[in-house]
Amino acid sequence: MADGDEGMVTLTGPEQDEAGPASPAPAAGLVITENSERGVYEAALDGETVAGLVYSRAGGRVSLLATSVLPEHRGRGVAVGLLGAVLDRLRARGETAIATCPFAAAFIDAHPEYRDVLDPATPRHRTAGG
Repeated sequence: MADGDEGMVTLTGPEQDEAGPASPAPAAGLVITENSERGVYEAALDGETVAGLVYSRAGGRVSLLATSVLPEHRGRGVAVGLLGAVLDRLRARGETAIATCPFAAAFIDAHPEYRDVLDPATPRHRTAGG
């Protein structure tokens, strides 16, 4: 994320994003990029980074750690669009995911079409409580 990312709000649960993880329509015009040096997938609208998904990678397994969205962009499907795009990319690369981020875990629960991307050694996502 850009140097000005200190205004981001980390989503620790689906209730923190008014649209929620089951929001049907991701934000239009969202551009997703991977900043592998920083370990973050970034979502931009009109050239401005508005959200990020922090991750760590070990071989073909990617741990989804934290999803953050600028407050003024919450409830617009940005986090949903970011997570969907990241999971689509992981699937296309033959990689698997572990969702330790509560928002990512709730997103996968709400979108069973992405469960095949979950790591088979850890078929359920892990959250702070379990």
